[in-house]
Parts: sequence; structure tokens; C-alpha cells
Amino acid sequence: MENSAFAAPTPRALATEAVHAGREDLAQLGLHAPPLDLSTTYPSYDAAHEAERIDAFATTGARLEGPPVYARLDNPTTARFETALARLEGAKDAVAFASGMAALTAVLLVRASMGLRHVVAVRPLYGCSDHLLAAGLLGTEVTWTDPAGIAAAIRPDTGLVMVETPANPTLAEVDLAAVRHACGAVPLLVDNTFATPVLQRPLEFGAQIVLHSATKYLGGHGDVLGGVVACDEEFAGRLRQVRFATGGVLHPMAGYLLLRGLATLPIRVAAASASAAELARRLGRDPRVTAVHYPRLGGGMVSFEVHGDPRDVIASVRLITPAVSLGSVDTLIQHPASISHRIVAETDRHSAGVSDRLLRLSVGLEDVDDLWSDLSQALGARPARGEQRSMNGTLLTSPQGAR
Repeated sequence: MENSAFAAPTPRALATEAVHAGREDLAQLGLHAPPLDLSTTYPSYDAAHEAERIDAFATTGARLEGPPVYARLDNPTTARFETALARLEGAKDAVAFASGMAALTAVLLVRASMGLRHVVAVRPLYGCSDHLLAAGLLGTEVTWTDPAGIAAAIRPDTGLVMVETPANPTLAEVDLAAVRHACGAVPLLVDNTFATPVLQRPLEFGAQIVLHSATKYLGGHGDVLGGVVACDEEFAGRLRQVRFATGGVLHPMAGYLLLRGLATLPIRVAAASASAAELARRLGRDPRVTAVHYPRLGGGMVSFEVHGDPRDVIASVRLITPAVSLGSVDTLIQHPASISHRIVAETDRHSAGVSDRLLRLSVGLEDVDDLWSDLSQALGARPARGEQRSMNGTLLTSPQGAR
């Protein structure tokens, strides 16, 4: 249950929540900046009472009332970040983990512990999410389908339907309301990493679970690793029990940095979106580019395909950083077929629209003209006369349509 000290008195705008959620008690504590609690353990002189509290956690997984016990159960700094993210997503609760993959693992383990090991998933997903499901590393089984086939793919042991929208790396979008309807009684998990709650709040469309790689936009500066799940209180309790048992806890320093990152999330997303839309427009008119993918939802991500070898573009950028990950204040570019989606079988990559010539650009906060200058020189010479451009170089949007 959300700590009453952190509770917002009235509904507030997203930009206000981003700055103040999880910090409401600071003034009464005589503080301005949130404190960083690095303790791994906490003193208690009442062993009988402590035993009762631990038994309560074992029963419900609810956040302990009163002082902390041990950092693997809970941490005050991390709890502030969880409270803030839950409010931004419009959720009752949130649970943070050491990484986005640790967060997804916990969700799958919770459902599997209930005998619901089957997952229905829509490609493309982030490459490691795809691999975790496809390889059955947690004893789960996956059925891959398109959005229209979700209802038919559901079985009695289906514990989860999973989509990512906009998807990594093609930026394909799905109609979340239609997908939720197709799920019936099965919970819908939406990976909201690319959109963030600034652009999309999946719970408003009926999703029950929202997943973030907090490493990306929530942190926003390329200096923190984390994951978080927004959901209802009952499911959050189960996630905390899994987190306690498996040890995939978020370090307090990471929780501190993520809470700080949330404060600027709305303005960072707005600025990156404006530049990304402009770069998508310029790429769409460039004869060296065969296709451009930019979601109707907006955001800071652009994917595009080139005539030549995309690895030559990677090798030629100077201002833009060739690196994995995304959502940082600086612009990053990578070749999914070589890195983020290398772990996905080639036939599966191609069927999901991840071509070998696709490049993924995470647009940062630099001046858009400087970014275009670097990108243009990296694209190299224009194609020879007579070479054809796919779709006449028109700016494309994802094939599934927007919400």
C-alpha cells in the first residue's frame, strides 16, 4: 500500500507529479532533496514484533509498515521512486528491480507459480525479452502471434499476454484497447519503455501490468540500470515476494538517480520527440534512406533503413554515439540485427520486420541541425541514378496503427 506520507492530496498534472511524487514528506522532515539510504540492515530490539512483520510480508508481500528490516525486503529511497512511478502511470503500486529483465523475470515467475506458464506475445519485442520467452529459460512456453490472433492463441494455462508498443526496434504500434479486449480474463502486460507515461498510460486502456526498462527514459542519463513494474497492490505484493526470494533488488543509489530522472522526464520526452520528428521528416526525404519508421504516438525513437551497409553508418558517426541502449540525453545509434536483436533467430527477426538494413536512432537533447549534419555525413554518398527507393522515401508509420 502506498505510504500515506507520499500520498498526493489532489489529482495533479503529469509534469507536477513528475517533480513532486514520492517527495511530499520532505518538507516536514526538514529536507529539500530526497535522502539516500544505503543501509543493508536496520536495528530492531523487539525480535517478536519483527517476526510478526516478516510473517505478514510472507503472507501478502505488502510493504512493511514502520522501519525497514533488510534491504532485500525494501529500501526507503527505492520506495520513493516506486511511489512516483506508480503515480505517473496511474497505478496503485509499483515494484522496482535491478534491471528491466529482472522485472520481466519476476512477472513471469509470479504467473508460473500459479500454474500459468503459457504466454501469448506479439513480435517484435526487445531482443532479450524475446529470447527469455522463446528459450523457455524460466519454464514458460510462448505462442507468437499478431494482434488479430491473440484471442485464438489463449489457452487455459495462459498467464499473460505481452506486447511492446511502440515496439523495439521497428516502432510498430498496437491498438491497446483492442488488444485488451482480445485478452479476455488474461492479464495484459505492456512494455511502455519507449512511450513512457508521458506519451501513453496503458492502464487507462485496460492493461493490468506495465513494464519499464528504467535504464532508458526514466533514468534518462545513461548512468543507471533498473527496471520497474506498475500494477495493482495484490500483484505488487507477489512481485516483492519474488524479488526478496531471488534477490533482484534495485540498489538505493539507482533508486535515487531514477527518482531524480523522473523530475525532468516530461520535458526530456517533449524535447527529444520534437527533434526525432524533424529527423524522421528529413530522413524520409533523403534518397540514401529506403524507409523510415516513426510512431504516430511520437517519442524520441526513429528507425530507418538504408541503401548501403548500415554498419558503415555506425562506423561514420562522430557526434552521435554508436552504442546500445536508448533514452539518454545524448543521441545513440545502433544496428539491431548486429546487437540488440542478434539473439533473436534471423527468420524471426525478419518476420517481425527487423531487416538487416534497419538502424535504430535514440534522439537526445542536442540541437537538431547538429544531429542532422552528423547523420547526413555518416550516410555517405547518394545512391547511383536508377536505384529505387522503397515507398518513394515516404515517412512510414508502424503497420499496426495507433491507439
